[in-house]
Amino acid sequence: MPFSRGDFGADFHWGAAAAAYQTEGAWQHQGKGPSIWDDFTRRKGTIRRNEHGRVAADFYNRYETDLDLAQGIGLTDFRFSAAWARVLPAGTGSVNRRGLDFYDRLVDACLERDLRPWLTLYHWDLPSALQAQGGWTNRNIVGWFADYAQVMARRLGDRVQHWAVLNEPMVFVGAGHLLGVHAPGRRHLGAFLSAAHHATLAQAEGGRALRAELPDTAQIGTTFSCSYLTPHRPGNPKDEAATRRADAILNRFYVEPALGLGYPLAELPALRWLLERYQKPGDDQRMAFDFDFWGVQNYTREVVKFSPWLPLQWAALVPAKQRGVPYTDMGWEVFPESIYQMLKQFSAYPNAPKLLVTESGSAFPDVSTGGRVHDPARRAYLQAAIGQVLRAQREGVDVGGYFSWSLTDNFEWAEGYGPRFGLIHIDYETQERTVKDSGLWYQDFLGGATVTAGLSHGQDALTRR
Repeated sequence: MPFSRGDFGADFHWGAAAAAYQTEGAWQHQGKGPSIWDDFTRRKGTIRRNEHGRVAADFYNRYETDLDLAQGIGLTDFRFSAAWARVLPAGTGSVNRRGLDFYDRLVDACLERDLRPWLTLYHWDLPSALQAQGGWTNRNIVGWFADYAQVMARRLGDRVQHWAVLNEPMVFVGAGHLLGVHAPGRRHLGAFLSAAHHATLAQAEGGRALRAELPDTAQIGTTFSCSYLTPHRPGNPKDEAATRRADAILNRFYVEPALGLGYPLAELPALRWLLERYQKPGDDQRMAFDFDFWGVQNYTREVVKFSPWLPLQWAALVPAKQRGVPYTDMGWEVFPESIYQMLKQFSAYPNAPKLLVTESGSAFPDVSTGGRVHDPARRAYLQAAIGQVLRAQREGVDVGGYFSWSLTDNFEWAEGYGPRFGLIHIDYETQERTVKDSGLWYQDFLGGATVTAGLSHGQDALTRR
């Protein structure tokens, strides 16, 4: 069934996203303090090809160029994060005026181009000074984070109306404190559980800090990583149970406390006594916050099987490569329908707020010829994903926006600069920008062009690898 931008409604938000450490560079510029990612990337073997984000996409110096390109594509909104250590080099205490001035200029530059700024307070780059005190494993971080939120709200709240508190807490907690593949590189169950609980508290406390400063103007949300989960052997009791446990960890762990439902421990009883070590009386109430929106951040589905080798969860994810399905440069299955499934799942909660897809994208190779950057697989994925959002909306889901990840190519954490997600190609040797074919397609779509791909499964136009 054909569709166009107009089918989504006049108030739908069309944007792209970025993150401070992945794009800004200027890692020691004008008083910025070090972050855990500055530290982590200095350790050999943590990042492919030992790459780092010290220059990245040089967004700190080239933001006006990138915003001009975003405006040219026809975006109405731009989501970015602030680097906590750029604003508060020690994490607390004295504000770095020059760092805060940068975000002041960035917000003004967005508004000058009719791009609504969406500011994410925390996208994984904790100040090193706070990590030295335990970071997310120190309960004091709840107060530290609230103070940081207050600083940002007081300076930018007169112009920024849309705020996201945390970016994907399960990723920065799990990958950084249990798996050790992201900063700060810890592999310890106790560190994971304490960080997980403190992030849950900070998610709510950060929302309260923003609302106290901006009671009438701000739309306050937070973002969740999520994956549509299916059992490896449908109907097999062990795989079905493993899928429910994985869902509790990957998709429900931060959503349900925000709603006042507590942690989903019925599926994870072994976590109950472990979490009790870090919970204090009243925490169940402190974890709840009435967000104005949730950001749904989905890239793929995962197939789950029972595993006796992974205690607590007793579940393992079956890689796409082993299943013989199309996959991206990240090894993720190409499955745009997962966006529809997760929008449906989150919207089914009583009292769920408005949903927005605040990240959605795919990493595929680019082919540069004749001044053009061809990326047919990414273009097809973008088209299919947007179709899946409309499918959910037509079935009654209150979904109000779509943000492509990402505006430009950038530093992809442990994967370095290999995978490219951007609508805009960056030559990292010259920092030259080129809008890819996917970005040009987005421009045409936002200009009113009709899409002819079907909506049922959203994979009609995908280039198979």
